[in-house]
Amino acid sequence: QAVASGVLPVICSVVKECLDTLPGDSRTQIGFMTFDGTLHFYSISPKLSAPQMLVVADLDGEPFLPVPTDDLLVNLTEAREVVDQLLDSLPTIAASRSSPDSALGSALQAAHVAMAHVGGKMLVFSTTLPNVGVTKLKNRDNAAVYGTDRESSLRNPEDPFWKKLAAECSRVQIGVDLFCFAPQFTDLASLSTLCKFTGGQLYFFPSFGAERDSQKLSWDLRHNLTRPTGWEAVMRIRCSRGLRISSFHGHFFIRSTDLLALPTVDGDKACAVQISHEENVMPTAHAYVQVALLYTSSSGERRIRVHTTCVPVVSELHAMYTAADGPSTAALLARLAVEKSLNARLEDARQAVSARVLMVLKEYKMLYATQHRMPNKLVLPEGLKLLPLYALAVMKSKAIRGGAKEMGADERVAVGYSVMAMGVSAMLRYLYPTLYPLHDLAEDVGQPGPDGSPILPTPVALATEVLDPRGCYLLDDGKILLCWVGRAVSGELLNDLFGAAGVQDSLTLEPQSPVGSALAERATKLLAALREGKESFQQCFVVRQGEALETHWMPYLVEDRAQGMLSYTDFLCHIHRNSIK
Repeated sequence: QAVASGVLPVICSVVKECLDTLPGDSRTQIGFMTFDGTLHFYSISPKLSAPQMLVVADLDGEPFLPVPTDDLLVNLTEAREVVDQLLDSLPTIAASRSSPDSALGSALQAAHVAMAHVGGKMLVFSTTLPNVGVTKLKNRDNAAVYGTDRESSLRNPEDPFWKKLAAECSRVQIGVDLFCFAPQFTDLASLSTLCKFTGGQLYFFPSFGAERDSQKLSWDLRHNLTRPTGWEAVMRIRCSRGLRISSFHGHFFIRSTDLLALPTVDGDKACAVQISHEENVMPTAHAYVQVALLYTSSSGERRIRVHTTCVPVVSELHAMYTAADGPSTAALLARLAVEKSLNARLEDARQAVSARVLMVLKEYKMLYATQHRMPNKLVLPEGLKLLPLYALAVMKSKAIRGGAKEMGADERVAVGYSVMAMGVSAMLRYLYPTLYPLHDLAEDVGQPGPDGSPILPTPVALATEVLDPRGCYLLDDGKILLCWVGRAVSGELLNDLFGAAGVQDSLTLEPQSPVGSALAERATKLLAALREGKESFQQCFVVRQGEALETHWMPYLVEDRAQGMLSYTDFLCHIHRNSIK
């Protein structure tokens, strides 16, 4: 599958390209394994003139290495010539083997044994459901369990093996990043556990197509290999007397009540915490929260990074509401919804989101029972005015919306994993994407503004009523770019924006050579500006109004009524009615 889909040649090409820029300089060590129904080890000792492949077919019992560890995990600088030979020949070697089986569990155990003495980062590439060897998995994506008490089991690992292996990897400072390309169910709920508890990252490419997805895979893998990374990290969060950290939300292994283990740490991930009172009355007018991260740099230096913030302590509840941080509240709400879905039905998770928003607004209204008696007015604190909108967006997000018909279990797990690692700004963009009109882009779009950031068009609301069928719109949720083309768009606009000669021509917003019209040039600059600084490459797809693909577009219109979900206006009326009961 890895060969047939075109995945393996792309991986080998990118890895070879990045060898000179890997973290660690002359200290970097590297090793390779492949697997099908057997395990394939590669001796790449600098003493060899060419790499040697060793096959282990015995998958029972404890994992073992066929040669000493020093021959499998080598200094990159010393063995560079042999490593280059292996990466050049690996696609050909794999093409000569036709086994459809996957012994991923056994391969992971063997890789753990090989790396345990040094730690580091393990990149895992999987194209099919593990079906042989240790803890083989089966297809359990059963639509019949949705709506039952067993529904949440689809979003949790089937076997405790995966969490045990993750805990062991964390103990020996191995972070696991997983790239999954399976065209069918591959049980990401089990496999992603390895990433979750080692501070790793999950990349999901359903039904990978080389022509469509190679650019994204290349960009994401290159970024993963070369981004600044901290190693062997532990993080502790403390707060003033009278307060305590009551819960942590993110991807890490909790070693003790307040110590988080992160074998690898980078700037593409975030976590959240909740702080609770230990005493009824705080003894001071200010409280402090301190985060300390102890890690090893890629140059081998042990460093500590400390952030301390001071927050005022108020005695009146209304003062707290006045200072409420709406964006951070929405980001935490999304994390809580994903965690709820791991232990309950999706419907229960959606109701929990609505109930939390209603509780906040009820309490606020009670503070001003006299002033806010207006029966037809929904009263919201200034900082939380958009909380109902973001709450509705959480309920309509891929992580918890719908049921079995909406998406497969693997895709839902991948989305939920991503949500748990998002920072606040990325979360808001994901929950409520930005929608830009493309048909009237100003001349300065994409140019640096007064603050140095690119100038962007004025966005419009995510509602069908604002879409002009004579226009084109670009939607950005931070993960993907979607261009919607109205059914009444003129041939002139199609030619200017896409370089299309006719209505039925295939459309793409990607840069053309030679560059077409001024409008196409502005759109190209806009694409570049939106993609800049992202940790993952945003593919851009074009959707025509009225075509079958438009079903993928409609769920992004958060303010519209969706199947089984309220529109934004109806949701505001719903929480208003229930807040005055």
